Amino acid sequence: MRKVFLLVSLCFVAFLNAQELNCTITVNAEQVGATNNQVFKTLETSLNDFINRTDWTGQGFAQNERINCSMFINVTAYNSGQFQASIQIQSARPVFNSGYSTPVFNFSDKDFNFDYIEFQNLTYNQGSFDNNLVSVIAYYCFMVIGMDADTFSPNGGTPYLEMAQDIVSVSQQAGYKGWSQADGNQNRYFLINDMLAPTFSPFREAMFEYHFNGLDKMADDAKAGKEGLRAALERLNELHSVRPNAFLTRVFFDSKSDEIVSAFSGGPSIDVANLVDRLNRLSPLNSSKWGSIRF
Repeated sequence: MRKVFLLVSLCFVAFLNAQELNCTITVNAEQVGATNNQVFKTLETSLNDFINRTDWTGQGFAQNERINCSMFINVTAYNSGQFQASIQIQSARPVFNSGYSTPVFNFSDKDFNFDYIEFQNLTYNQGSFDNNLVSVIAYYCFMVIGMDADTFSPNGGTPYLEMAQDIVSVSQQAGYKGWSQADGNQNRYFLINDMLAPTFSPFREAMFEYHFNGLDKMADDAKAGKEGLRAALERLNELHSVRPNAFLTRVFFDSKSDEIVSAFSGGPSIDVANLVDRLNRLSPLNSSKWGSIRF
């Protein structure tokens, strides 16, 4: 009986101290054409262990609270431990009282060059730049956690987004692309800078409104849920009136365009006068999708 009690206790402690992320990492090196792919397989395994076993927040997430996400690393060139690559990050969270998971973050980063030697130890040390591989991965882990938290409470992700901003600050002097405002206007620097800037606060308000007061209401009251979605789009329209074609607006619709079409094409009708016109202003690149909305 004592052994059984001990086993249950250990399982309970492990449950309480589960890490934050349930992440699947894929390293694709087809473009490299190397005859020996072992280093890429080792890198993939090491990254899966690094991301999923690191305690990123110290908050002790429960097992069912872990955030489902994925990172797809596409290696385009490799030479003696030097990698040229891109990375695609996606995350999702469950919708209340449903079996549906909604995409939260979908972002492609083309500037992901790094050095890695097979079996190299990967460890995140807060406040220091050890290598670009660890810094970029840690940055996106905090982005995923922060954006997920924003969908459950207003500005709930601020502590984690500030950690991502700290990584940007310490990484800028290393010389790798993507950390500086001089590297373009849609990179890691601007992503986190805009997320935390007061000017772009309607984006984070929209994230909360869309998920917590929109999608999470759909199962119990579909009409109220759709009203929440409409209100979230109104928040984005506020941002558009100040910063047309904002980077964060594009980030939002990269994740949500298909879902918006589905949500407004069925179920109870609500007052959505000029919805399609507004969506066309907010995201003209998705105009073909908005035209397929059926009220």
